[in-house]
Amino acid sequence: MATLPLITPSDCAVVLVDVQAGLAFAAGSADRQDIRNGALALAKTAEAFSVPVIASTSASKVYSGPLIPPMRAVLTNVTPIERRSMNLWEDATAKAAVVATGRRTLVVAGLLTEACVSFLVLSALQEGYRVHVAADACGGLTRDSHWLALQRMQQAGATLTSWLQVLLEFQRDWTRHDTYEAARAIVVEHAGGYGIGLDYARDMIKPV
Repeated sequence: MATLPLITPSDCAVVLVDVQAGLAFAAGSADRQDIRNGALALAKTAEAFSVPVIASTSASKVYSGPLIPPMRAVLTNVTPIERRSMNLWEDATAKAAVVATGRRTLVVAGLLTEACVSFLVLSALQEGYRVHVAADACGGLTRDSHWLALQRMQQAGATLTSWLQVLLEFQRDWTRHDTYEAARAIVVEHAGGYGIGLDYARDMIKPV
């Protein structure tokens, strides 16, 4: 039987690149709250499914600030790796942290799409990693530059996805009770109308 072209929690590591306020100020490709919502939902998804997370920061003391507070509240056991290079893959400590997970499939999100996200993705692809980019958890300077960076990554072999697709791909079956409540809570908090629907269903569907 052929292997399904779907990702699973045991295959993946999540890399969150520079989710910092100073960089979010520069993001104009989507509403900044939407970008933050996507990044937080992806981080919560990784935690819910016990997927290793590598978080990076850059210029945190002079421009970008620390990892945003709600992300720190989610990733309580993750210490962000501060780097100087725009490309995480060119920072020995950060790259080593990714390699140390032993995972060959990466789910990547963060800021800014045109630089720190795309440079990492292109470099990891070059070394044979399978890379998924959660596009709605990334922010670029403009809609056009964000889109062009996504196109370049896709043409190089990356798969474009969304934080919600990652969560649903991990869960796959709502009868998987060990992750059901955590996954449902993320959808309710971050997935708009879909989350409202799940709350409605819980209120309306009663055991008989």
